[in-house]
Amino acid sequence: MAEYTLYCFAQSGNAYKAALMLNLCRADWAPRFVDFFNGETRTPEYREKVNEMGEVPVLEHRGRRLTQSGVILDYLVSTFGKFGGATDDERREILRWILWDNHKLTSYIATLRFLVQFAKTGETPVTEFLRGRVKSALGILDKHLAALTEHVTRFVDHEARPKADRPRGSKEPRAPRPPKTTERGR
Repeated sequence: MAEYTLYCFAQSGNAYKAALMLNLCRADWAPRFVDFFNGETRTPEYREKVNEMGEVPVLEHRGRRLTQSGVILDYLVSTFGKFGGATDDERREILRWILWDNHKLTSYIATLRFLVQFAKTGETPVTEFLRGRVKSALGILDKHLAALTEHVTRFVDHEARPKADRPRGSKEPRAPRPPKTTERGR
């Protein structure tokens, strides 16, 4: 029996985040398929025994049952000691982006995807509104990732140069850190 059990289904982006983290940490885990599209999460049994919120993902580990992807990611960071940042400021920056993702990105993308792909609503004023929110959120994310890419590229370029070719007094850089951001993702 696996050490971790993840209640999930393939179409859930939030379950994917938890599954990806489990894989990146090389955890011994097994999926427990949740039949979302046939209403399993809405049953009284699921809500009483698995998750009162009626959602996935749910992670079971050593007698604990954790819900919400951000909480699960935080738990896995503390359990494995990976991907959590080296300082309190880095940890808070990671948390800031996880909360932003859950509130401003995944919530809109998942709702839009469900309406168009699975509910087959076609284009409606609601899907039009959601597309605008998704476009805005993706713009914020693109800008942030471009800054990170530039930062990492500068680090890699510096490391690739032979020491003799580096400017005099050039310090050996530490591992790349994301640039400080002042934007709140609005």
